[in-house]
Amino acid sequence: MEEQTRTRGKQQSWLTPFLFLLILIGGIVLFAVPMGLANLLRTVMNTAFSLLIDTCLYIMAIAVIMGALDALLTEFGVVDLLNRLLNPLMKPLYGMPGAAALGVISTYLSDNPAILSLAEEKGFRKYFKKYQFYALTNLGTAFGMGIIVSTFMLGLTIQEPHLVAAVLIGNLGAVVGSIVSTRLMILRTRRLFDENEYAEDIPVEPEEFFADANLGKKKGPSLGMRVLTASLNGGKSGVEIGLSIIPGVLVVCTLVMLLTKGPSADGSYTGAAYEGIALLPRIAEKLNFILQPLFGFASSESIAVPITALGSAGAATGIVREMAQTGLTNSHDIAVFTAMCMCWSGYLSTHASMMQTLKRPDLTGKAIVSHTIGGLAAGIAANWLFRLFLLIIGG
Repeated sequence: MEEQTRTRGKQQSWLTPFLFLLILIGGIVLFAVPMGLANLLRTVMNTAFSLLIDTCLYIMAIAVIMGALDALLTEFGVVDLLNRLLNPLMKPLYGMPGAAALGVISTYLSDNPAILSLAEEKGFRKYFKKYQFYALTNLGTAFGMGIIVSTFMLGLTIQEPHLVAAVLIGNLGAVVGSIVSTRLMILRTRRLFDENEYAEDIPVEPEEFFADANLGKKKGPSLGMRVLTASLNGGKSGVEIGLSIIPGVLVVCTLVMLLTKGPSADGSYTGAAYEGIALLPRIAEKLNFILQPLFGFASSESIAVPITALGSAGAATGIVREMAQTGLTNSHDIAVFTAMCMCWSGYLSTHASMMQTLKRPDLTGKAIVSHTIGGLAAGIAANWLFRLFLLIIGG
């Protein structure tokens, strides 16, 4: 029996590289046949370089500024104040203790993994029952990079009315998606854990979590030194976020661009940046009878944005920037993009590692399924909320 097991393991180990090479060669052939191998390689390099210079550095600049603002809001107690204000909303909306509001704010101001630093703290864990605790991955992910995505969308150079309203509606859509995702995850975890079992041994009342909030009344360095230190440290964290998104933007966004874009204007392939085989738009056209009522996109190319957001919100915003420059998007699309980029924000690449950190990798599949539905709900909500907004203002 042991010999058969070893033999099977050897067969699998030999089979894996051959399957990988087969898939890799098939993928290259898919692009190289219409584009030409030399043009394909030049397009990949030129697209990656363009994304690095025009998109990644732009996002990093936003992350630095917003990181500095985040640190100042924390230093002077604004985050603590927001926590107190959000506390009464968490139980009826999410079925979570009020302390979960800190997870919402921390991920909105930074990125998905920020929820893990909170989850490691016993002082935070003790407010959660076990079935609630593992739903934190869904709650935190739904708001990851929220302020960066929102600021990015507001900075787009498009001649469209109601851009600010679109971004705000997109944020509201992400809230809808977060509620759907978190509630679905809780429905699943309730079946696995005793409802009276806490994540830590000693439960406390949620209100105690906010008892020590200083609301900005810190003692120590002068006001100017606190402002300077907090903003520089926050800006440094923004650089780290900006660096961390570069691989996702370059790898994921380049691949999606190859699948989304077509040849140059004269119909030939030249090896220039942002050329491709236009596969995703053709698929989207076939599915337009489903996608149009759900999301209401202005063009079939728009489907590339939520697909890319599955792996990287930064990469998805890069596609939005390129679409805005070519006039393929409008305010309505920005609302849907904001909602889905926030709510999904690369969850396929983070949920597995997050659940691994929480020592429950077996719950990864449940979290991903719940969040997939939540992201779709976010896009649908943003679509119809923006239509309602236009109806109200008569636009």
